[in-house]
Amino acid sequence: MRIGLLGTGPWAGFVHAPALAAHPDVTFAGLWGRRPEAAAELAAVHGVPAHPTVDALLADVDAVAIALPPDVQAEYAARAAQAGKHLLLDKPIAATVDAARAVEDAAAASGVASTVFFTTRFGPTQRAWIAEQAAAGGWFTAHCHWIGSVFTTDSPFAASPWRQQKGALWDVGPHALSVLLPVLGDVEQLTAVPGPADTVHLVLRHRGGASSTVTLSLTAPPAASARGAALELRGAAGVTTLPERDTEAVAAFGLMVDALLESVRTGVPHPCDVRFGRRVVEVLATAEEQLLRGGK
Repeated sequence: MRIGLLGTGPWAGFVHAPALAAHPDVTFAGLWGRRPEAAAELAAVHGVPAHPTVDALLADVDAVAIALPPDVQAEYAARAAQAGKHLLLDKPIAATVDAARAVEDAAAASGVASTVFFTTRFGPTQRAWIAEQAAAGGWFTAHCHWIGSVFTTDSPFAASPWRQQKGALWDVGPHALSVLLPVLGDVEQLTAVPGPADTVHLVLRHRGGASSTVTLSLTAPPAASARGAALELRGAAGVTTLPERDTEAVAAFGLMVDALLESVRTGVPHPCDVRFGRRVVEVLATAEEQLLRGGK
């Protein structure tokens, strides 16, 4: 499969491009970026062509990996799907529910396969733990925190306009939901309360009857962001916690490529496909609306 990359920012350079270049079962066929000079530089690193337009890239590939801000990603993802290209998307897949549904509709109409890069879902240890807890059932409650210091350090992601606008809810919220939803069930009711800076607290009622609490932040003091991601379940089976991540992002992205190839081969949608990505956007948008209304 020939895969092209849309995007040239830090995440594209750190993860997408190296993973595509290293994968033994695909061809990294080139890339396109909104900044031609950045596209040329990243393309040169990996010895692939920098395409002058999106249409030129789409004409030369079977699938696209997209590393662009959510609002931009949605536009190009729908365009790629309409052109019959399989999709390797990043979370969140869009910045609005309407845009997420447009991507889902385009993928369904063209019959293309899709996977969304919820990093935790593609780590083998975490994936096995999630499947085990979902099968066990009987969970009473869960607590999760995803806490970082992106905006309080010299992180390369601190300058990201969409992260500055959307904050932790939209950046790390998808990671929390990607674990909670398959284990506890879909969200039926939620309450969102703001904390310091971009910090958000969520209380979720799940379809299976369990409840969960979630704390999200990108503005924690560096000392407060140690072991920034943790999730605990309590129920009939006792207490269990999500294993710490033991797969780096590049390797996890490679496993997502494997998942896309398998979905294309079998015709079976992956659990983290565009449909799941759209549902996550719906939950985030509901929480965002509450926050804008002062939590009501």
